[in-house]
This record gives sequence, C-alpha cells and structure tokens, in this order.
Amino acid sequence: MHGLWAQIEEATQSIRNHWKGTPKVGLILGTGLGGLAEQIEQEATIPYSEIPHFPVSTVQSHAGRLVCGTLRGTPIVAMEGRFHYYEGYSLQQVTFPVRVMKNLGAKDLLVTNAAGGINPQLDLADIVVIEDHINLMPDNPLRGVNDDRLGPRWPDLCEPYTQSLIQTARKSALELGIHVHKGVFVAVSGPNLETRAEYRMLKQMGADVVGMSTVPEVLVAVHAGMRVLGFSVVTDLCLPDHLEPVDIPKILANAATGGEKLAKLIPRVIEQLG
Repeated sequence: MHGLWAQIEEATQSIRNHWKGTPKVGLILGTGLGGLAEQIEQEATIPYSEIPHFPVSTVQSHAGRLVCGTLRGTPIVAMEGRFHYYEGYSLQQVTFPVRVMKNLGAKDLLVTNAAGGINPQLDLADIVVIEDHINLMPDNPLRGVNDDRLGPRWPDLCEPYTQSLIQTARKSALELGIHVHKGVFVAVSGPNLETRAEYRMLKQMGADVVGMSTVPEVLVAVHAGMRVLGFSVVTDLCLPDHLEPVDIPKILANAATGGEKLAKLIPRVIEQLG
C-alpha cells in the first residue's frame, strides 16, 4: 500500500498535465452507459493507456478514457468504462482510478452499472438506486498493509451508500418523472452468469440486483472518506423458473434504454450536489 501512494501521485500529476481543474464529483460509467459523457463540457479527454498505472479496459462496450470537465456547472472527472476482476486485474488495480479521483479532489463518487434483476418486481431497463450491497467477490481491494494517508485500517460500512445522496436521487427522479427503485446489489466475480440455484440463493440472501463490479470501487471510496451514490440498470431478468440464455445484444440494448434515463437523472443529481 505504501508503493500505491507513489503510483497515485504519479497518475494524478499525469492528469494534471492535461487538466488543471479540481473535480467535486467522480463518475464511473458502466456497460452501455457511456453516452452520459457527451453531456460533459469536456476540457480534457485522456485514454487510459496514457495515464501511468491505469489498467486498460478490455470490455468492448467500454470506451476506455477519462473525461475531465464540467456537468451542469460542477467540475467532474468521469470514467468512460471501468475495469473488472474477471478481466484478470487485481482489485487494487480495478479500484486505482477511485484513488486518483480522490487525490484530484473529488469528494463524491457516483457509480453506475448494468445488472441482472433478481427481484421479480423489476423489469428490463429499470433503474435501481443502490441502498446496500452484499460482497461475494473472492478478494478485497483493502487487503494488505494499510497506508493511513489513504484511509483507516478498518473502514466502517454501516452506510456505504450515503443516505442524503439517495434521497437527492429519489427526489430528482420524482421531479423528472423517472420511476426508480431502491435495492440491494450483490457483487460476484464473473465472467460467467449464475445458475438457477445460485439465483435462488442470492434472492434468499436479500439481493435485488446482481453484477460483476461496483462493490470494490465503493469499498475504496468509503475507505477514502468519499460520499457514494450508486445506480444499477436492469439489463436482464434473473428469474430461476423462467431463465433464458444470455443475449449480449439485448443486454446492451437494455443498458442503453436505461442509460437514457440515467442521462437525464444524473445531471440533475450532480446539479444538486454542486
């Protein structure tokens, strides 16, 4: 972890060479949700490959660049595409950009993902405001020697998703006429989707949506003292008794439909934060 500090500083300086702003908000855009970046008044766009110690996204639907600028007057730094444990990266690598966002000055982290709907009340392209999570990933990005400059040894998770931000998101959605749910997100390692028996287990555990990301970034954000707001877009229905084979084009289409709602909702939320 002590070597991590030097890497964060090096990546931060590299970004500073392109952009002198100080972001208030860090934004992570998941599968099919990159269109929101088009609303940012872009002052710098940096490919991940040009930022020291950043991994390179291998997922086809992820653009793989850092967008710096303002959204509704609020300074922001946005990831067009994230990294995943299933790509072969360690969780320290997956969450490295969150460390850099914090070091750049971001106080809040907004994270989005495409997820499978476990709760039968959910429908395709529905938006779920994440109120809590279950972590079933086989590692933890905070594992190892703790560097007190980055956060405490034992971060508390009684409120990983900031209640005031959840309220802001729900109020903003109501004002825009966008229906949103609240729910529990469960993180699994992937890349395979789950079996019928596993979906039944996850439902019994209390999960509403399931995905292969988000929780590691949230853990690091909480460790760093950032406020967190998370959204899931339901891209497929994970109902054990009516399970269908995965259809990636349909998942991407549903992510895009839900992404259109988030492209309206998130700027309003960020406007409130600003």
